[in-house]
Amino acid sequence: MILQSKIQNFDEPLYLESGRVFSNFKLVYETYGELNPDKSNVIVICHALTGSAHAAGLYEGDVKPGWWDGLIGDHKAVDTTKFFVICINILASPFGSTCPLDVDESSGREYRLRFPVVVVSDVVRAQMMLLKRLGIARARAVIGGSLGGMQALCYAIEYPEFADEIFVLASTYATQPWAIAFNKIATEAILRDPNFKGGNYDKNLIAEHGLDGMAVGRMAGHISFLSPSSMQEKFGRNYVETDGLYEINGRFQVDRYLEYNGENFARRFDPLCYLYIAKMMNIFDCTRHYGNLKNACAQIKSRLHLISFKGDVLFPPGLMKEIYDAMSDLGKKDRTSYAQIDSDYGHDAFLVEIEKFDYIIKRILDEF
Repeated sequence: MILQSKIQNFDEPLYLESGRVFSNFKLVYETYGELNPDKSNVIVICHALTGSAHAAGLYEGDVKPGWWDGLIGDHKAVDTTKFFVICINILASPFGSTCPLDVDESSGREYRLRFPVVVVSDVVRAQMMLLKRLGIARARAVIGGSLGGMQALCYAIEYPEFADEIFVLASTYATQPWAIAFNKIATEAILRDPNFKGGNYDKNLIAEHGLDGMAVGRMAGHISFLSPSSMQEKFGRNYVETDGLYEINGRFQVDRYLEYNGENFARRFDPLCYLYIAKMMNIFDCTRHYGNLKNACAQIKSRLHLISFKGDVLFPPGLMKEIYDAMSDLGKKDRTSYAQIDSDYGHDAFLVEIEKFDYIIKRILDEF
């Protein structure tokens, strides 16, 4: 598989939904496969909250491949021998695109908490600017899960002529209170940590040691990515062998797992970026400018494919089914598909149980 990582700098303005403006910005992206002469074999991959442009493949020295490597690659469901696949790092992410740690040229200082609130529509608008610069006017498909699914839905509604197929996995048309509540725990833990220092922390120290509030917040968030069934199967009531049952700090295996996950994440992901992306996710509502879901779906011209997961407690399947029902009510049932995957894993099933749904994507893309 031909894997390339690139950066594109923009000196033209990006007007944000909030009324703020980026006078300049940058986007990091990765590509897989080769673009055909008429540029008709493009697939856009949209990443989730803590993802990055590195969706597939291995660089020299990597221990783990890209986050959707099971789906994307030579002769996989998203076949890079046939398609030119591009994944763009979203604005506000710490993995290369413009984010709160970058310098605001108007002030000469890092943005930090002066960074503007960016919404999903802003993210997609920036991506469309990149695609236009690359000479890509149309895509065979846009595919995304969770926050990536929100982006895919924005492509469908706001750029209805852009893609033939839109795949939305484990997502929603509007973030609901349950998901917002989990994000509240994570953001409050960050904001209340004394070492956060009102956003003026030493980013090098955070990268080396992490932030305790970030680790605690990640623990709460990670619970929402799993399910009671998957936790029971993975951990049960097993206790850490070296810990005493009657020690106040003695841990169950699930305790140790959450500690490990939280501490590693706190060194890998920047807390300010997390705050801004969590806000982006919380305020997502594709109906906001259209009055209701039906009016929003009326804009869609692509074929829309909705894939939910039975054990997903963060974005329960009913939310995706509402989109399908709205499309059906509009007389677009023949251009819409809905599949609920039998999975007890939880929200992260779209990342780890790829074999349960990749055939759906492959079958549709094979029509190319």
